[in-house]
Amino acid sequence: MPRRPRWRLTGPALLCVLLAGLFASAADAPGSSARPVVARCELEGVVDTGSSSYLSDCVARAEAAGHDALLVRLDTPGGSLEATRAIVRTFLASRVPVLVWVGPSGAHAGSAGVFVTLASNVAAMAPGTNIGAAHPVVGLGGQDPEATGGEHLARKVENDAVAFAESIAQQRGRNAQWAASAVRDSVSVSADRARALRVVEYVAPTEADFLAQADGRAVTVAGGESVRLSTRDAHVVALEPSLPQRLVHALANPGVVYLLFLVAALGLVVEVSHPGGIVPGLIGVVALVLALVASSALPVRAGAVALMLVGAGLIIAELFVTSGLLGVAGVVLLGLGGLFLVDRFDPEWFVDRSFHISWTWLVPTTAVLAGAAAYVAYRGAQTRRLPQRGGDLGLVGEHGTTLAPVTAQSGEVFVHGERWRATSTTPIRSGAHVVVRGMEGLTLFVDEVPT
Repeated sequence: MPRRPRWRLTGPALLCVLLAGLFASAADAPGSSARPVVARCELEGVVDTGSSSYLSDCVARAEAAGHDALLVRLDTPGGSLEATRAIVRTFLASRVPVLVWVGPSGAHAGSAGVFVTLASNVAAMAPGTNIGAAHPVVGLGGQDPEATGGEHLARKVENDAVAFAESIAQQRGRNAQWAASAVRDSVSVSADRARALRVVEYVAPTEADFLAQADGRAVTVAGGESVRLSTRDAHVVALEPSLPQRLVHALANPGVVYLLFLVAALGLVVEVSHPGGIVPGLIGVVALVLALVASSALPVRAGAVALMLVGAGLIIAELFVTSGLLGVAGVVLLGLGGLFLVDRFDPEWFVDRSFHISWTWLVPTTAVLAGAAAYVAYRGAQTRRLPQRGGDLGLVGEHGTTLAPVTAQSGEVFVHGERWRATSTTPIRSGAHVVVRGMEGLTLFVDEVPT
């Protein structure tokens, strides 16, 4: 029998190899049915408008991409009540299961972080973390509401926060009684205790362990739809915040605000002491604008800002007075402004006691500013003691050389890089070294310097 050409067999064989490769790559590709995809974002630091916008964006992106879940790593001392409500609304309306992990060890979900954790579909905490202390210690001027507005105002503020926490816990099937006590009594519990009280579902040392424990759990998302989690060995996709969100969140830091005020003060002091530098003044103005913008995003006391501005003004005044007292008073006012800058009792914020400018940040920066101000004042005083180098008096004591013989009626000298008419009570030969003793109009009075 005639043999079939080999090329007729090669084509089908190559087609089989290509199809096998396509099936294999599809099976290994992230997002295929063989491997779930979990989006991941972080809430670290203050809950502010920047972090609220970021988390809302994460939920929208996870929904649009069809991810199996959204994992949020949480470590916060609390923050803005309005931003917290926005995050809670987004989590409760999410069609993608939201998983919150409080970690790593040493992290905490304080104050506003309690509401964010309760709003998740599934929550876990790393060993060595804690959650709680969500009592709204609010008031006008930093005082307790019962002292400023009476018992009725205090009860109204507290009951509103309690109802907020209880409604979230009930909707997510968590311990509503503990949620109420976290608000009323500032209760804070560890990871193991939180799991025993049904505040969170798991204790997980890592995110991967949390995803493995949550795998197969049935949760209810927006619209009442029941979803069974598929998170074991998931492909984790990190969702990064946008540049504006990063900037707003970075500025919402008490230490950053205080540092910006110090930079603004130093920049303006340098510009005033050395006019025409432009760069120091420009840096100071930009830092001042950023500090004021950041102040609008934080619970900042207006009185503390005023103290810092007055302190900067006193340091600038020290340049002209050089008494030392104005500079010391300015540094003290800047330090006091930093100490009282953050109002932890603002009724629009839920923050714990750690939300303030720490002494380890306040003391060194104030000391550096005090040293800089003292140096500028010292150099200013030193400059005032120097003899005048410009104008008529600036020529007295200068040395020069005679260009022509000098007599009581006429003569010519070269002084300070310039040719001058000169006279002398004693005749001086040409080429002699002279010193200026006085000046009248454009004529110098000189004496010969003995050689």
